[in-house]
Amino acid sequence: MADAGWEWSDAWVFVSVVIGGGSGRHLRAANTRRPEGVALADLLATAAHLNDSIPTRDDVEVAVHRLSGAGLVTVTDGFFGLTPMGERLWRGRPRTGLATAVDTIHGVLNRSIRPGPLGSMTWTLAEDDYAAAVREYTVRYLAP
Repeated sequence: MADAGWEWSDAWVFVSVVIGGGSGRHLRAANTRRPEGVALADLLATAAHLNDSIPTRDDVEVAVHRLSGAGLVTVTDGFFGLTPMGERLWRGRPRTGLATAVDTIHGVLNRSIRPGPLGSMTWTLAEDDYAAAVREYTVRYLAP
């Protein structure tokens, strides 16, 4: 993936962090959201809701590096969260429905900010952690 512009999967992961963490609900105040952020299994569940599939391990890792390097998201103790800059980007986007939120954010990202460089942070998504999150997602959200 080139660092020149944002990939659709970057926007997909960003919107999944926003919605999965509660930032997207009715313009909630910061003190009414999950303070720790969103766990990977919940990020995957939100992504599946948005696109009928889950992002790959590489999609998540690359997007988080690019989003974090641009100052939009953080990862702390396995939880993904928005920075104040990410919050402003989300709040300032053109209002659209959930079905087009990822496309809208993709356009906003490409017009307003450069992606952070790959390798701009030391965090990596281990294969085992991703596999465990996929199992948790499957059990919690897909099992009958």
